Amino acid sequence: MTKMMGTWGGLTAAGSGTSQSRDAGLPFSGIPEELAKGVQDLLEREPEPKETPVEFSQSDADQHPLTLRRLFSPYALALFIAFILVIIQTVAMQIGPLLTQIGIDDGIMKKDLSILLYISFGYIGAIVLNYITLYARIAWTGRLGEQLMKTLRIRVFSHFQRLSINFYTEEMGGRLMTRMTSDIESLTALLQDGIVNLMVQGLTMVFVIGVLFTLNAPLAAVTVLFVTPLMLVLTLWFRKVSDHGYGVVRDKIANLLADFQENLTGIRIITAFNRQNRNITEHLNIAGSYKDANLYTAKVGAVFDSGSTVVAVIGQALIILVGGRMVLNGTLTIGELTAFILYLTTFFAPIQQLVQLYNTYQSGQAAIAKLRDLLGTQPSVPEASDAKKLPDIQGKIGFKDVDFAYQAGQPILKKVNLVVQPGETFAFVGETGAGKSTMAKLIIRFYDPDSGTIELDGTDIKHITLKSLRTQFGYVPQEAFLFSGSIRDNISFAAPDATDEEIMAACQAVGIDDLIEQMPHGIHTPVHERGSSLSSGERQLIALARAFLAKPRVILLDEATSNLDLASESKIERALDVLLEGRTAVIIAHRLNTAMKADRIAVFHDGQVVELGRHQELVEAGGLYSQMFEKWMKHADQPTDDEPSEK
Repeated sequence: MTKMMGTWGGLTAAGSGTSQSRDAGLPFSGIPEELAKGVQDLLEREPEPKETPVEFSQSDADQHPLTLRRLFSPYALALFIAFILVIIQTVAMQIGPLLTQIGIDDGIMKKDLSILLYISFGYIGAIVLNYITLYARIAWTGRLGEQLMKTLRIRVFSHFQRLSINFYTEEMGGRLMTRMTSDIESLTALLQDGIVNLMVQGLTMVFVIGVLFTLNAPLAAVTVLFVTPLMLVLTLWFRKVSDHGYGVVRDKIANLLADFQENLTGIRIITAFNRQNRNITEHLNIAGSYKDANLYTAKVGAVFDSGSTVVAVIGQALIILVGGRMVLNGTLTIGELTAFILYLTTFFAPIQQLVQLYNTYQSGQAAIAKLRDLLGTQPSVPEASDAKKLPDIQGKIGFKDVDFAYQAGQPILKKVNLVVQPGETFAFVGETGAGKSTMAKLIIRFYDPDSGTIELDGTDIKHITLKSLRTQFGYVPQEAFLFSGSIRDNISFAAPDATDEEIMAACQAVGIDDLIEQMPHGIHTPVHERGSSLSSGERQLIALARAFLAKPRVILLDEATSNLDLASESKIERALDVLLEGRTAVIIAHRLNTAMKADRIAVFHDGQVVELGRHQELVEAGGLYSQMFEKWMKHADQPTDDEPSEK
């Protein structure tokens, strides 16, 4: 969003902002008076934001499947440095029992004080080295993990920007939120806690086994040959049952967030129809399914954890029995037996840690599988490899034998042939579901036709870059969407470099300048999320100003006046007379008073153009349009005169 000028959102006095909001009939949108000074001081200390230039292209997606290897490969050198730090940390952390063995055998048993002093200093040195390497490793891998996650978040977000409109009509918003939140957070945990700790625990086990065989190979062999098979069986079982469990967990959390997001979006309807109890019950069932999935993974983890603990205890008892006899026989020293017991504890501690690490690994693997599926989804409206940048157009739009269906077997448009001339104001009318709005969506390439072609100034739009195509259009849908921010931010959305004067000129053009003057902070007034502080008509007027500020060559108005009252609609109609001059305009309208001012009108029925002509011609023809006009006039309680009265 464009940076607020002067103060936050143009706020200069919180108290006055509050009163003005009430005067304007708007919800509170200012800053409490008691907090105003603190906010102002904070803003003055806030550094200027740094914008990172990003070049986005519809065709620059990474086509390689997402895997852990591909995710980490760009950071191979950084991971190698982390691995070296892990090795040093592991040696410093695990050298203690070996020093204990030397201290007992060469110091205590031989009553050599100097050896004990050297061992004490060695312990201190190992602790200091362990602290330094642990700090360096955590700082290094933490920075690496955050950088990697930032890269992944940008990749996922960019892919969302790249996908076509139909993807969002078929997917639930909560599921998509899961991909950007819990799934990526699981990968963060996998990198920062999982993989690094896996290296630490793995190297610990390798180091301990090496030392054990150095101290006494037969006793080490007994330990490893007894422990390893039991732990292998436990691990293989745990891997099999947990693979499925963590996949279910990812699905259940996606369902939970999807239901929550849908309830937030539809809270007004929920309240209006008293659905709170029913929705709570449904959410309780969904939350219960998520709980059950987590309980399953917790149960199998508990079995694995307790099983490995039993193996560890039995292993220690075996070492005391076998090692004790070896001490009595003189083939093993007391120091070596002590080191063996200490190292055996250290040997089983990583196994206990690996239980939790495997949980983290499984969660991360399930997350990366979901992200791989997402990133593998291709846009249904792809940009051709040979797509050309479109220069400024004249605005001629041609449909040639266009067929289209949202779902197979349910055609919306059938063999549509139509030409909109440059500078022409063209209206599409017809009953609901006839295909009017679909025509606008095909023109701007939200969808591609199943067959036939759509041309812009004689060029198939499939051979035009999407950016240069959509730059030529101003699009205003039936339901205007406003982003969280100020009115200025929303109007300048397609033209972020626009000046305040240009923005006000656009407001005057659509007749919204008087509304802006009533706002507590003019164009810098916050509109809140989704424009909740404005009426539907006011949101639509701002959306129109946004489209006009973009200076499009073609304007698409999809039921753009349906949410306006008569006074606001009258403003828009007067503004359109000026703003549409010299531009091609396609208007989808239910209200025929908008359509009948068009140069030509296409009447849609059952996905086909059944009538085409000027308003007066169609009324006199006595066809479908004439019937629609007669019904509209009766509904509007106006005289059924063929020629609309001039006002």
